[in-house]
Amino acid sequence: MMTLAKHYKIGEFARLVGLSTYTLRYYETEGLIVSQRDTNGVRYYTDQDVKWLGFLLHLKGTGMKITDLKTYVRLRAQGDSTIMERRQLLDRVKQESEAEIRERQNNLAVLSKKIDWYDGKLDRSIDSNESFEEYLKRFE
Repeated sequence: MMTLAKHYKIGEFARLVGLSTYTLRYYETEGLIVSQRDTNGVRYYTDQDVKWLGFLLHLKGTGMKITDLKTYVRLRAQGDSTIMERRQLLDRVKQESEAEIRERQNNLAVLSKKIDWYDGKLDRSIDSNESFEEYLKRFE
């Protein structure tokens, strides 16, 4: 017995993937996703679209820019002959994402020191005259 693939209208699909219908239409306009149309011209999506969009959202979550997403989609549509190019694109995005993570970790470290400095001021374990800059010199 053959089972029919589940079809999701745009509102149902939006809820399923956690995006607005506006965002889905934008992604369609940009060529990132492609909806199907039923006999009445109503757009619908399938479980394969759920998986594909999930992957795109992972890429986007790395900080991948829309232009890179579009490039990836275009290359993917060309088939296996573009695997090396796709791999290089993903590797570059990975390196950029890791650099952003390191920068954010450095910023969080300074933020933590500032919180510690405030705590020290409040509990008087840091002299009232010691500036934050002086406090930071303790850790160099």
